[in-house]
Amino acid sequence: MPGAAMLLRDVFGFDTFRPGQEEIIHTVATGCNTLAIMPTGGGKSLCFQIPALMRNGVTLVISPLIALMRDQVRALRAAGVVAGALTSGNTEDETAEVWKALEEGRLKLLYIAPERLTAASAIGMLRRIGVTLIAVDEAHCVSQWGHDFRPDYLRIGDLRRALNVPLAAFTATADAETQAEIIQKLFDGQPPEVFLHGFDRPNIHLAFQPKDQPRRQIIDFATARKGQSGIVYCGTRAKTETLAQALREVGLNACAYHGGMEPQARRNVETRFNTEDALIVVATVAFGMGVDKPDIRWVAHADLPKSIESYYQEIGRAGRDGAPAETLTLFGPDDIRLRRAQIDEGLAPPERRMADHGRLNALLGLAEALTCRRVTLLGYFGENTTPCGNCDLCDTPLETFDGTDVVRKALSAILRTGESFGAGHLIDILTGHATEKVRQRRHDSLPTFGVGADLDKPEWQGIFRQMMGRDLIRPDPDRHGALVMTEAARPVLRGEEVIQLRRDCAGPKPRPAVRALVSDEDAPLLSALKARRRALAEEAGVPAYIVFTDRTLIEMAETRPATLDQMARISGVGATKLARYGATFLEMITGVPTAPVHPVRRKLAGRPEGPIYDRLIEVQRALARGECGTLRPLSCTNTTLQQIALRRPSTLDALAEIQGMGPLKTERFGTAFLDVLHGAD
Repeated sequence: MPGAAMLLRDVFGFDTFRPGQEEIIHTVATGCNTLAIMPTGGGKSLCFQIPALMRNGVTLVISPLIALMRDQVRALRAAGVVAGALTSGNTEDETAEVWKALEEGRLKLLYIAPERLTAASAIGMLRRIGVTLIAVDEAHCVSQWGHDFRPDYLRIGDLRRALNVPLAAFTATADAETQAEIIQKLFDGQPPEVFLHGFDRPNIHLAFQPKDQPRRQIIDFATARKGQSGIVYCGTRAKTETLAQALREVGLNACAYHGGMEPQARRNVETRFNTEDALIVVATVAFGMGVDKPDIRWVAHADLPKSIESYYQEIGRAGRDGAPAETLTLFGPDDIRLRRAQIDEGLAPPERRMADHGRLNALLGLAEALTCRRVTLLGYFGENTTPCGNCDLCDTPLETFDGTDVVRKALSAILRTGESFGAGHLIDILTGHATEKVRQRRHDSLPTFGVGADLDKPEWQGIFRQMMGRDLIRPDPDRHGALVMTEAARPVLRGEEVIQLRRDCAGPKPRPAVRALVSDEDAPLLSALKARRRALAEEAGVPAYIVFTDRTLIEMAETRPATLDQMARISGVGATKLARYGATFLEMITGVPTAPVHPVRRKLAGRPEGPIYDRLIEVQRALARGECGTLRPLSCTNTTLQQIALRRPSTLDALAEIQGMGPLKTERFGTAFLDVLHGAD
């Protein structure tokens, strides 16, 4: 079987593994049960696709969404791998093609949805086709309390036992609790080999802003990035429609996506997003795990996500190609009230609600962070790091102040009014604004009336928001959202703890969009390469990135390869794509028609054996009739010359043993061939 590094280069077109990949691939390929937690965009798919090519039999891939499966199958086929999916979305011809490949023993990866495991015949069918490895994508779906829970994932453990084959589980979102659930439900509690590889995505810029005309904030952010693919996540279906319309009204290419749309309408949006270069999708979290587009340049949240895990997973859909990407998350007191209410009014047991409040607190801590956001984010996942230089707080450090006194004033107002009012009424008391409601309740006679008059209403709104974000106060659903003090606030109220708040309650100003991905000089060529890619993708009926990703085209535009050997060294150009598209793109770059290349030589493109093969061809041509030029012509096949270049025999005897040589050809070409090989060492 070929090695992992060779498959990485020849099939997928990459020279080096991403961090953690090689170790995970080796573990999975050798048949060990494995749990790998890697960041979105960290290359999880290759960690089961390469082992599938290294092992005998079929690798069964269980994945939660049809769109995701179809995209991965198309990408594998484009790379020359025989893969297929059995889904409810298949045509009869597609299903027949999959079964034919299985019967002929050609198919290496079979994708199915977990729901297919409910069929009584499923296990018998999987035994019959020779499944030797199970790979579970998005393994956190097994967690009953996770937002992506899929009940049929609970059947996977039974399947593993029935087939008695190794299982490799992959996810980008798993805290310690979810990891324990995965191990218990997929591996019967028997610890697999666990890999936890950095949650950091250093190419993604992190930014949060308090809401201040949020529609305008999103429009400004998207407009500054016109021409780039992006996603805007919203908390409600209705908001996706109205915000998408607002973006269209300012000239942006935007559409809505949510779970209430007809299935065909959702599929149309998914297709457009995969094929159009600059579409913005305004979506609920229904537009989630099926997103596999590598060149999403930005993700914005118009509303606060439900947890830090949700936030991390959603922003992780940006910049999967490794190029710079940006995020913006808006948040405000109403978001916090909504998320608290969703937790408190849910059906989960008390310990689960407490854990969910903890997760929300972690996200609010990130939103209200006073220093580097990446330090805060990675710290939640158990990683220590230094300030990143790629977040809004590193760009523009905040001015902070000792907020202990103002927080104590606010807490005093809450307690003196019986924890029965919201922020608006409390701010009127603190600023000394004697409204009718204040006078009716005689709150203008409280000791706290007017004690905060040195601050205006927006400043106090920011302080209350920060107090909610620090979980010092919470809205009480039983009191119509009135603010109540938490245990965390008591040390502050007693003067036992100090608390720092941000001076600028509006937060740091948004930075401009990232610089263009290529220089002005290379931009026209990149545009032409994208146009050719789009035409080829439409002709093949696949998303544009299946042909080549943006990152691959950018490298072509910047390095301008002049030969197929140079083209083969571009990241993302594997052997199959080189054969299929290499000459077309090379001709666009050089402006000169590409001379035909023998398939045997093309397989050596980009490898050190290529120039050796070329030199062997020259030597053979010169000696075809011997040194005197009068002997009977002799020649070696292209395959024989390829084997000589690959195996590099060091003696005439070893050369003669290569198929197609023999004594006559060794006598005529042997010494000259060895000179070529020795010169290449």
